[in-house]
Amino acid sequence: MAKWGEGDPRWIVEERADATNVNNWHWTERDASNWSTDKLKTLFLAVRVQNEEGKCEVTEVSKLDGEASINNRKGKLIFFYEWSIKLNWTGTSKSGVQYKGHVEIPNLSDENSVEEVEISVSLAKDEPDTNLVALMKEEGVKLLREAVGIYISTLKTEFTQGMILPTMNGESVESTRQPALKAEKWKLVQAFTHAPAVLEADKGGKFHMVDGNVSGEFTDLVPEKHIVMKWRFKSWPEGHFATITLTFIDKSGETELHMEGRGIPAPEEERTRQGWQRYYFEGIKQTFGYGARLF
Repeated sequence: MAKWGEGDPRWIVEERADATNVNNWHWTERDASNWSTDKLKTLFLAVRVQNEEGKCEVTEVSKLDGEASINNRKGKLIFFYEWSIKLNWTGTSKSGVQYKGHVEIPNLSDENSVEEVEISVSLAKDEPDTNLVALMKEEGVKLLREAVGIYISTLKTEFTQGMILPTMNGESVESTRQPALKAEKWKLVQAFTHAPAVLEADKGGKFHMVDGNVSGEFTDLVPEKHIVMKWRFKSWPEGHFATITLTFIDKSGETELHMEGRGIPAPEEERTRQGWQRYYFEGIKQTFGYGARLF
């Protein structure tokens, strides 16, 4: 028998009060099925696309069968997920005619990359042909694939927080805190806009918020310095984005925010200003208490 303090460090437990999975050696598992169900529904129901033919949106998650889990073995996280999904979508033409359709994702699993996930779009039975099907098959599928990517990314960051415990010397085998904080940002956006939001807080990351009315892409993010984004309201001409720059300036204990918008359609300038004031600045102030002065 080894003396106290000697032997394989994998089995030393006296320096943890709870004696739980020291050095991450033992197998641990976390069920992510309920979390995944809520996450996937939120992401899919935020999908909306529009062009000169009309608009389409996912209106229902009619089937979401499967499971997801995360395992930790020797400090390595192993992800398992497998889902069979069916969605319903509604299209509305410029003339106001509505069409119904379906989306099927037969095998969303850890065995396939995001690009390999099969996504099929169809019209409901007895619905007449419409060009809105092409809109859903092209732009709609792009957003659905983005939603799948965000689900996988947040599953591997947000939901894994705390699964890898500190080792005896206080160092973690793998750090999950920073990605987890990043993944939480969509919750903060939903909190102050009071509407569904989907976003990837990285350079090149896409966002859809305010119930699908606002979308765009982050083109540059420097913590505590500035955020630059391509930004559009859904009623703007198709494919037209403004460039919004938010610059943060340290003012001795306070932060001064400068906002600049370039490329906003002239008829939309006042509406855009009011929208930013209402949904962003006033929303943040009311929700989190930030912002003593607005405009």
